[in-house]
Amino acid sequence: MKAQLQVTVLSAKLKENKKNWFGPSPYVEVTVDGQSKKTEKCNNTHSPKWKQALTVIVTPFSKLIFRVWSHQTLKADILLGMATLEISDTLKTNDMKLCEVVQTLQLCSDRDLNDVVGDLSVCLDGMQVDPETFSSAERDRAENGSAVPNGEVRQNGDCDDSRDTSPSSDCEDWVIVPNGIAANGTGSPAPSPGGSGALRPPRPARPPPPTPRRPTASPASSNSPTPSEVSEAPASDGSSQASVVGGLEPEAAAVAAAADGGPQATRAPQAGPPALTAPTTAPPTARLSPTASSNGPLPPGWEQRVDQNGRVYFVDHIEKRTTWDRPETLPSGWERRVDPMGRVYFVDHITRTTTWQRPTQESVRNYEEWQHQRSQLQGAMQQFNQRFIYGLQDQLPPTPNKEFDPLGPLPHGWEKRTDTNGRVYYVHHTTRTTQWEDPRTQGLLNDKPLPEGWEMRFTVDGIPYFVDHNRRTTTYIDPRTGKSSLENGPQITYVRDFKAKVQYFRFWCQQLSMPQHIKITVTRKTLFEDSFQQIMSFHPQDLRRRLWIIFPGEEGLDYGGVAREWFFLLSHEVLNPMYCLFEYAGKDNYCLQINPASYINPDHLKYFKFIGRFIAMALFHGKFIDTGFSLPFYKRILNKPLALKDLESIDPEFYNSLIWIKDNHIEECGLEMYFSVDKEILGEVTTHELKPDGGNVLVTEENKEEYIRLVAEWRLSRGVEEQTQAFFEGFNEVLPQQYLQYFDAKELEVMLCGMQEIDLADWQRNTIYRHYARSSKQILWFWQFVKEMDNEKRMRLLQFVTGTCRLPMGGFADLMGSNGPQKFCIEKVGKENWLPRSHTCFNRLDLPPYKSYEQMKEKLMFAIEETEGFGQE
Repeated sequence: MKAQLQVTVLSAKLKENKKNWFGPSPYVEVTVDGQSKKTEKCNNTHSPKWKQALTVIVTPFSKLIFRVWSHQTLKADILLGMATLEISDTLKTNDMKLCEVVQTLQLCSDRDLNDVVGDLSVCLDGMQVDPETFSSAERDRAENGSAVPNGEVRQNGDCDDSRDTSPSSDCEDWVIVPNGIAANGTGSPAPSPGGSGALRPPRPARPPPPTPRRPTASPASSNSPTPSEVSEAPASDGSSQASVVGGLEPEAAAVAAAADGGPQATRAPQAGPPALTAPTTAPPTARLSPTASSNGPLPPGWEQRVDQNGRVYFVDHIEKRTTWDRPETLPSGWERRVDPMGRVYFVDHITRTTTWQRPTQESVRNYEEWQHQRSQLQGAMQQFNQRFIYGLQDQLPPTPNKEFDPLGPLPHGWEKRTDTNGRVYYVHHTTRTTQWEDPRTQGLLNDKPLPEGWEMRFTVDGIPYFVDHNRRTTTYIDPRTGKSSLENGPQITYVRDFKAKVQYFRFWCQQLSMPQHIKITVTRKTLFEDSFQQIMSFHPQDLRRRLWIIFPGEEGLDYGGVAREWFFLLSHEVLNPMYCLFEYAGKDNYCLQINPASYINPDHLKYFKFIGRFIAMALFHGKFIDTGFSLPFYKRILNKPLALKDLESIDPEFYNSLIWIKDNHIEECGLEMYFSVDKEILGEVTTHELKPDGGNVLVTEENKEEYIRLVAEWRLSRGVEEQTQAFFEGFNEVLPQQYLQYFDAKELEVMLCGMQEIDLADWQRNTIYRHYARSSKQILWFWQFVKEMDNEKRMRLLQFVTGTCRLPMGGFADLMGSNGPQKFCIEKVGKENWLPRSHTCFNRLDLPPYKSYEQMKEKLMFAIEETEGFGQE
């Protein structure tokens, strides 16, 4: 007889492969008797822990096969090892009972069984076998090979000599005692008090059907005055036999009622539970006593009975059917109902939902786990959706105030309106015409872009002027043509306005946009591959059209929300360091940079070109990505030269060593260095010469400045030239880099990753002080200064101290430092004429003891707005 066995895959210990930087992503596949179940995967580990329960149908002589696979995204999964487990041997060593039995199996290679690749721990639970029947079946298997055919089973449970030799008949002539069913001294079900105590109920001849069929109607059932009553199973004396034909489908047979004094009722061959018929005058069969079941009470309307052969079955008086499987009570909060058409459905009063499927404890538990995982994803999405570029107050619909329009006021006689679909159009009241194009931008489509570092803005009267960010000046003269838009106009003070930059960038994106939209259809399971294939199949200019993202099987129209989720999910995938395309910038820095070992993927340059297009699409369409890059990488996107101080944000230790070389006399220290460096990629150490024949050029006090410059350039771009070129090739196809020339690296990070509304109370609550007290006047001035800031300035201050504008899920309480969690810290350091300094590795702000609030405000604003790098004095 087959039974359910719960196999809990606990953990594994795999041998480490020193050739790979990252560990495998293992999962376990359990196969038995044609069934296959898999666990979830564990990412990047040689010591996975699953603790996942799998339920399989087994016999006492089944063999469990465990295969440990490593999940691969871009190629077929790799088999790490396999192990087998004989259930019969495990039963023998555990007194024929599997109750939370933990087994540790050796994993062997599929090529060489003597090659042990690790250990696998599993737990077996939920199976108990009658020892006598097991021994008998084991002897039969030994005599007849491995398969023992079924024979006729007498009522006393002994097999007759004549056996059915049909190939389709199976020998399952053992008794598996279900959990909770009381057994007598021999392991058989206990007889009821009303039955005969001398006879032991017979052993089952065949297993119960997997899905019991609805019983056939009996001729006598039409005359039954009470259809809800169920007939007892026919009587059977000690000499009667139940003939079982191997290979027949289990089906309930109707039982003909015999009149009093008439001939004895005949019984058809029966393989399923007794059918529901009208009441008969046959003597009742023995039923299990209430003490025979300890699985808890049956659901309302159900009854437990035993047929002539001692097999337990269950009767549903409501639906008038029988089954071998014990019905489970409904989980807490569920109710069974019947609709007007007689169909049964179930009501969940907790979630106020209905379903046709009968709920079980396992299904409710699985649903709750799925809801928990879904809520975690929604929580991440909710925080992701809260990101913005500048203050929330600036995201309100446009107001009549002219300062909110980067193009200035409309010409005389024009009006801006919005139709019912949210599209903006313009009305010319003089000619009584309408058009989609903005009259202020007509004629600007063919204008050449401004030189690097220049920006065009508009006054409140709509007069254009130009901002030179290189010299921090303003002028009415167009640097492209030399013509002035206003003669003898008032001088405009240079103001660093991030919001104006963003609006001007959006204006140029609108000019570059294409009409209509493109459809991108992706599935959630293969999001990376589907997106790669479709984005690379489009012409680059088509990616400037409005995006229409479709997830098959999910109804909905994309008016921005679906595209926002697509950018979030895809950025989480493509920038995952597990794909070896990107890596973390440092041990305590979770920003990303290109991985020099990406060449292990032969198509890595195609993927970098795809990622370049994807990042440009995010900027062009105003969407955010989940993870950000390092500041030097942003400077590369902006085409700005890298400096030595850029190295501090990604490798402070290496930066400090170069500063030491710069500040000390290396010849006196006896350092013997050459213009060459060693690099290790995937365990292979190679030597890179910083200049021709650099391995023979000694670093001296005279040429150490050149050495520091060359080694810093190498550290910032070591072995990623091809990958960077492929990235920018895809990036420039969608969005030319010249349109980003007005931004700095930190502003570009906000453009791409967004920022959140900074909670000042949470900030103060999770700040610690060194050599300052919470009541110190400098601390009170500092929080007064932060309170007076808008959200953009707070973000810049956070960026100055921590190196990023993004907060973790838990807010300031979960800020990370070089040694783990590190709260925001303010330390008393320096003199009153010093500038503030920051240590991004420790989230620490060195705040000198200023004498007045105005002095502190001036120094902090200068540090936030005007400086790049840290430690300036």
